Amino acid sequence: MSPARTRLLAGAALSAGTLLLAGCSGTSGTSSASRDSINYALPANFTPNWILPIGTAAHLNTNNISIANTLWEPLVAYDGSTGRIAWNKAGSIATAADFASDGKSVRITLGERHWSDGKPITSRDVEFWFNLIKANKAEWAGYNPGKAPDNWTSFKTDDARHFTLTFDGAYNSQWMLANELSSVVPMPQHAWDRTGASTQVSDTDRTAAGAKQVWAYLNNAAKNIAGYEKDDLWKTISGPYAVRSFSTAGRVVLAANKKYDGGEKPGIAVVNLLPFTTADAEKNALRSGTVDYGYIEATDLDQKERFTAQGYSVKPWSGWAITYMPYNFNNPSMGAVFRQLYARQAVQRSIDQSSLAKVIFNGTAVPGYGPVPQGQASGFVSPAQRRNPYPFSTTAARDLLTRHGWTEQGGVMTCTAPGTGATQCGPGVAEGTEFAMRVLSQSGSTVTDNMMSAIQSSLAKTGIKFSIKTAPVNSVLSQTPQCTAGQSICKWQLSFFGTAGSWYFPAFPTGDSLFQSKGGSNFGTYSNAAVDRLISQSTTSNSNTAIRDYSAAVAQDLPVIWLPAPVYQISVIRNGLGGFSQDSLANFHPAQWKWSS
Repeated sequence: MSPARTRLLAGAALSAGTLLLAGCSGTSGTSSASRDSINYALPANFTPNWILPIGTAAHLNTNNISIANTLWEPLVAYDGSTGRIAWNKAGSIATAADFASDGKSVRITLGERHWSDGKPITSRDVEFWFNLIKANKAEWAGYNPGKAPDNWTSFKTDDARHFTLTFDGAYNSQWMLANELSSVVPMPQHAWDRTGASTQVSDTDRTAAGAKQVWAYLNNAAKNIAGYEKDDLWKTISGPYAVRSFSTAGRVVLAANKKYDGGEKPGIAVVNLLPFTTADAEKNALRSGTVDYGYIEATDLDQKERFTAQGYSVKPWSGWAITYMPYNFNNPSMGAVFRQLYARQAVQRSIDQSSLAKVIFNGTAVPGYGPVPQGQASGFVSPAQRRNPYPFSTTAARDLLTRHGWTEQGGVMTCTAPGTGATQCGPGVAEGTEFAMRVLSQSGSTVTDNMMSAIQSSLAKTGIKFSIKTAPVNSVLSQTPQCTAGQSICKWQLSFFGTAGSWYFPAFPTGDSLFQSKGGSNFGTYSNAAVDRLISQSTTSNSNTAIRDYSAAVAQDLPVIWLPAPVYQISVIRNGLGGFSQDSLANFHPAQWKWSS
């Protein structure tokens, strides 16, 4: 899994200087009529807060990743920016990946590229990333036990532009390329290999202890958002843009890197990434003409002609994604309930996905019944997932609970038959336990608020109490981490961060990060040994049978609450702005944006 290619999302956007009273946060600007700049609206309450091109759990949102990849190009840019999900060599440091015939190693060729300070990009810069990740894998959001870097047994430098990675076994080369090698980001070893502010560089990353010191130094520096634009650390780049300014409120200004020698030459000199606190504020910015590339919500589609009359085009941005609410299986009060499959089945059967997709999302979302995206045709979805194992029926949901020892009391199902028998509540569920769940949901989106209210009403018909608390998406992610029952942070029960889809996959929709035991983004600490085996098989087999078996198993076991997957956003783009395809992996690529003459 790669945090740069598979990650959490949530979305909507906003801001412009004339709209400060309307809810935008710290943005000033006008329309980009000069064609020397562009104003791009970021998702509402989804402000960038990380620059280091290594994701950690609290900083894993798509805006951080897109910005980092614009500053430091990945080894292998595997994305959908050209209209199909594939290797975009123009935006990559590597030019070739030659896999051994036995599938147990790969030899990488680097392009003749340079850092912005003129020094060449070499195999040593890739090894620097490799050594940091090897020594600090538990803190890397892309880490899943048994996968990278565990399955990379050796890194051999052949020369300055070639190196060989050896694996612990044979792997599907397309999975390795799209899901693992795409996570590698060459980093400037000569500028970053240090343990303090001194300009003296060292070779500390060649030892585990030294790599931990370097990791701590880089991560501490990355926490100083206000210092990004002045810190020399962030000025040695390989990508088409550099940071001109980066505010704690989320406004980011990127300037074209004049020393860039890669294949994606920036077409616009200045890119303004604008933060917003609500989707309504962003929509007001569009109406006033201060946003060139923004969005509207599904509820605003009836206003499409208003925007086209103002010189915009309206284009849905579809995504290779799933949407869900993870359970916290270690929550001290409800974890025991969540661990009962019948209880999860009752919850899932209380979710009317078809109505949510049609009414709340105005037909722009697709019901999702399992771990593989269903909005686009593929050979990865199992018949079991496609058929929907748990169709909507609050009557069937109530029956599941009453048959397992629950009785409605005061409008809420309550465990009245504790124990482990077939007609009892199940292991760990105490007598008198109410089926009462609470979710921490991302704020800033009317569509999300409406969906949560509809789910609340539907669950109430089953006798399940559902309370809702909202927070900005970065806060949701930081407050709902993996945890153990004894930790104070483990009080969360359900989490939602999917206004624009919760998880965007690489080309191969593996579940190693989400649903494998100890997966880096397995927030609810779901664990199923059979599922672990299926995930491992899907990454080593060249047949799609293994991933379809995984699709069926996870659809039926319900590690999360499946929800409709919306388009990433309904984009509103100023006429004359082109040169790109909207990436179905939800990255944005400023270097590809161009104004027509």
